[in-house]
Amino acid sequence: MRVLAVEDDPRIAADVAAALEGAGFRTETCADGAEAWFLGDTESYDLIVLDLGLPGMDGLSVLRRWRAAGCEVPVLVLTARGTWQERVEGIEAGADDYLPKPFRMEELVARARALVRRAAGRGGALHSVGDLTLDTNRMTVAARGVPVSLTALEYRLMAYLVLNRDRVIPPTELLEHLYGDDDAREANALEAVIARLRRKLGPGVIGTRRGFGYFIEEQDG
Repeated sequence: MRVLAVEDDPRIAADVAAALEGAGFRTETCADGAEAWFLGDTESYDLIVLDLGLPGMDGLSVLRRWRAAGCEVPVLVLTARGTWQERVEGIEAGADDYLPKPFRMEELVARARALVRRAAGRGGALHSVGDLTLDTNRMTVAARGVPVSLTALEYRLMAYLVLNRDRVIPPTELLEHLYGDDDAREANALEAVIARLRRKLGPGVIGTRRGFGYFIEEQDG
């Protein structure tokens, strides 16, 4: 899951990024409103954590521009004020959730997970496909009831495939959500991760539709 955290306080930004990375998200940070607007308008994210008090362009203006341009990514708004009037204004501008400062990182992570699940049309934390079970709260994967040891990258890939299990996902989309803007965004890197997962999970879990991409095979037993 790829997240953009927009926060101009370096300490809070670092804490948010560390908490989200620890929860299995691929997190990028930004401290300026104008840059945030550009990134949200040109890049693909699963979630944006947006502070309202930003230099360059305030958070509400950024959010309104995203929504006016058709950007539907879930947005979790952060603010130091948190009055009910401001919460109403943020929700009317297109925010999906609201978290006043100061906040616990555990609550931020819980809200982030819930927003990503809802955006994918998956309400709960447990997701079962055939013999495979994904727990987004514990960040675990089990095959036929047996826990499978995965790296952070392998878990992010499995979570994205499972949460989007109703469609075939192109390699370019998987690379973008796994690596963001890292130099590692190469097809052979993705193929290597897929190969490792297939060895760990066994056959009949990750399918390939040649020329289109990868998908979770929904076979029973």
